[in-house]
Amino acid sequence: MTDIGNGAAEALEEAPAGPPAGAGNSTLWRDPEFLKFWSGEAISQVGAQVTTLALPLTAVLTLDASSSQVGFVNAASYAPFLMVTLLVGVWVDRVRRRPLMIMANVGRALLVSAVPLLAALDLLRIEYVYVAALLVGTLTVVFDVSYQSYLPTLVGKEHLVEGNSKLQGTSSLAQIGGPGLAGLLVGWVTAPYALLINGISYLVSVLTLLAVRRAEPAPEPQQERTGIWTSINQGVRIIWDSAHLRACALQSGLYNLCWMSLQTVFVLYAARTLGISPGGIGLLLGTGAVGSLVGSMLAQWLKRRIGLGSAILAALLLCCLAPAAIPAAPANGGALSLALFVAAFALIGAGGTIANIHIISLRQSMTPDHLLGRMNAGYRFVSWGTLPLGALLGGWLGDLIGLRETLFVTAAVFLTAVLVVLKSPVWRLKDFPAQIGAQPRKVEAR
Repeated sequence: MTDIGNGAAEALEEAPAGPPAGAGNSTLWRDPEFLKFWSGEAISQVGAQVTTLALPLTAVLTLDASSSQVGFVNAASYAPFLMVTLLVGVWVDRVRRRPLMIMANVGRALLVSAVPLLAALDLLRIEYVYVAALLVGTLTVVFDVSYQSYLPTLVGKEHLVEGNSKLQGTSSLAQIGGPGLAGLLVGWVTAPYALLINGISYLVSVLTLLAVRRAEPAPEPQQERTGIWTSINQGVRIIWDSAHLRACALQSGLYNLCWMSLQTVFVLYAARTLGISPGGIGLLLGTGAVGSLVGSMLAQWLKRRIGLGSAILAALLLCCLAPAAIPAAPANGGALSLALFVAAFALIGAGGTIANIHIISLRQSMTPDHLLGRMNAGYRFVSWGTLPLGALLGGWLGDLIGLRETLFVTAAVFLTAVLVVLKSPVWRLKDFPAQIGAQPRKVEAR
């Protein structure tokens, strides 16, 4: 596919590259181009949180889905990270990235808006939910790989931690309000119609991306024509050959496997075993994101205080120990259970966000620009590719051994992500290492 919209975009791209100089430590607050991008993402994130809860609840409440069917819905959402991520990474490195994000959001808006239309016509079936989840997931791969490769171009590598912190902060705010809003909307207008909110949010994000005027450099021309599989191998090799990136990818894959298993089973456990309403489930997940917001504000401070690697390790310990409190809570849905659920999700959010900010910044700072798309795709293949497996595993175990028992097993496996980082050089880092392939400085003899 060609680079969509470049001609029209170039007519608007008049702002100089990089944020304005002389703005102190909070440069990006004075960068209007980043603020446009940031505001659109904030709105889009709220809508995406609605879909995260409303799509499986559409299967549970509207279509009376089983535990395994809910697992299939979540698996379909993340299967594209296994199926197409590596190919998308090659594509992202060969074209401009902002037009790809615009195209992906238009497609996602159309797909999620079709769910309430089919429901109104009494044509909605579980098979369409599977298909919609799969296609939305595919476009999410395109958007996410493009987005993480586009940010260094937009803000410059010297502002990556600040930019990622701000974006993670608004993502956390969306997680605070989004699930609660989703639960209220599901109770008010039913799950399918709640998805209209997400469709609108994607279109708002499209408008803000169109408004960004900072020039995005054209991709570097290839010195020689490289085949798709050779290009994919270059992205995979840059991760595998780096002990830092390899450890980060493996721990992320293990963590996400457990997280999706927990998320799949918890919605069923809370709704069917504890009798918590959709609005209550949404509020529980939303209060957990308060921790994410706190984590986004503490990330830079923690890195300065104890160093990059120690900050990553401490954050992972926090978010990998906290899930044990969920199945350990009394199975009566009382005040103590709710308090433990809130505390667990808050600690998961805080630790996960701190680790995520620093690991994303580490990846972006170490990787040359012309390999960012393929590196991000290879990383996502490993880390997010386990999400559908976690959804299937959680649904299968939930049917096999019970929902609460599955939550106990999942909590124990979370700790393997910490062990991966402990056996790597990541936790010893004081700051970001040199970019891969950079030539070391030569010191002349006197």
